[in-house]
Amino acid sequence: MKTKKISVSQAVPGMIVAENVYTFNNQLIISEGTKLSDKIITRLKFYSIHQVNVHLQDEKVSKPSEKPVNSNLYLEKMRSTDEFEDFSSTVLDTVGRFHNTMDDVANNNGKIDTDSLYRDIKKIMAQGRNNLHIFDMLHCMRDYDDMSYMHSINVAIMCYMFGVWLNFGPRDLETLTVCGLLHDIGKLVIPSEILTKKETLTQEEYDLLKSHTTRGYNILEHHDINIHIKMTAMMHHERCDGSGYPMGLTSAQIDRFAKIVMIADVYDAMTSSRSYRNPLCPFEVISLFESEGLTKYEPKYIMTLFDHISQLYLNSTVRLNDGRVGQVVFMNRNTLSKPVIRCGEEFVDLTKFSNLYVSEIL
Repeated sequence: MKTKKISVSQAVPGMIVAENVYTFNNQLIISEGTKLSDKIITRLKFYSIHQVNVHLQDEKVSKPSEKPVNSNLYLEKMRSTDEFEDFSSTVLDTVGRFHNTMDDVANNNGKIDTDSLYRDIKKIMAQGRNNLHIFDMLHCMRDYDDMSYMHSINVAIMCYMFGVWLNFGPRDLETLTVCGLLHDIGKLVIPSEILTKKETLTQEEYDLLKSHTTRGYNILEHHDINIHIKMTAMMHHERCDGSGYPMGLTSAQIDRFAKIVMIADVYDAMTSSRSYRNPLCPFEVISLFESEGLTKYEPKYIMTLFDHISQLYLNSTVRLNDGRVGQVVFMNRNTLSKPVIRCGEEFVDLTKFSNLYVSEIL
């Protein structure tokens, strides 16, 4: 059977891995013959694996043409509210203005007005009752088209919430929010045909795509903005264990704001829609971070995210992967992805069942 090396960003569930996959320090993470699932693909991304060799398969497996139908009642209920309608309208208006501003920066060397950018994000934050309500509504937009500008807005919103949770002062809160908003600015000078290419990227194209980090720093270098914003554009793909790029930095060398942005960046990517799946359930995302991310990301920032988003889903109605429906009645502190669920008169502690998990919030 023929094989082909593809970018991990182009991998889809159902593909078969053609050779063992190792981490940067030669730890085996995926064995030859493994069938890719969404969780395994995300695991590859956690370990900063950029390419994988797969067996060539039926065109329908490698290039699905139809998006799955979203049957999530939780999302449908939220989207029916007036609050969500106002929120989504404000977000999309902000995306439009941000798009125009960034085009001016890229094409005309326009000025970056961080105060104006920050005001736009604060306007979005004013649409919710509190940060967790904003987070809830933001999750409901995860199956909108995930263009780069929308992604940047999402990351900025999450960074704002991180700053509040970490008790940042006003100046640091603004800086962190703009760090999130401008982290991918280097993609403005990456050819659009590479950013949107459906076929496998060549090694040269892939290296060019990765260069958005250094190119982002170069764009921002001569602007009169906070140094943390510039460093975050450079470092948001670094990882605390040294497995990231472009420089392979370790925790002590990575800008503290970039450490927060990298978490928000990955979380948004994982909870956004893909051509082959609906957004991942937040409990699945937490599980992936718990199992794969505690060495790659700053633990105190990861735990801050867990502590706050888990509060949002306490008392929620959920469906387990075995089909049972119940209510989240208790969050297990040491394994937040495995809460206690009340199913009728039975209390199911998911920490006691390795193959049982929350598959959907209803």
